[in-house]
Amino acid sequence: MGTRILRMDRVTERMTTMSGDRTVLLFSYGTLQQDDVQLASFGRLLEGQDDAMPGYRQSLIEITDPEVVRTSGKRFHPIVEPSDNPDDQVKGRMFRITDAELKAADQYEVADYKRILVRLRSGNSAWVYVRA
Repeated sequence: MGTRILRMDRVTERMTTMSGDRTVLLFSYGTLQQDDVQLASFGRLLEGQDDAMPGYRQSLIEITDPEVVRTSGKRFHPIVEPSDNPDDQVKGRMFRITDAELKAADQYEVADYKRILVRLRSGNSAWVYVRA
C-alpha cells in the first residue's frame, strides 16, 4: 500500500488525498466500530483513534430493521442525545472516511438517527449519528 498524502481544507475540515478522494471525520460510539459492520458498509476495516463527544449521554434503542440487526448482530444499539450535564461525555472512535463511505454510513443508520457535525474532545469536528 503506497503512502497517501493528505491536504487539509481549513474551512470545511475535509481532507483530500492526492488521488482526489475527499475525506471527512466520522465519530462512532456504537456498531460502526465493529469489524463486521465496517466490512459490510465500507468494504474495508477503518483505522481510528479514541476520542469523546462532550455534553452528550448514551442510552440504548431497539432496532427493528432486520438488515441492520443481521449486519450488527444486535437488536439493541447505543444512541446519544445532548445532556444537561456538562460533565457527560460519550467515548468512541474517530475515523477518517471518504464522502462515498459517509453516504454508505447514512444507508446503514435507521430513521431513529440523524447525522450532525460535532466538536470532539480532541478539538476535531466530526460527523456523528444522534437521536433524531
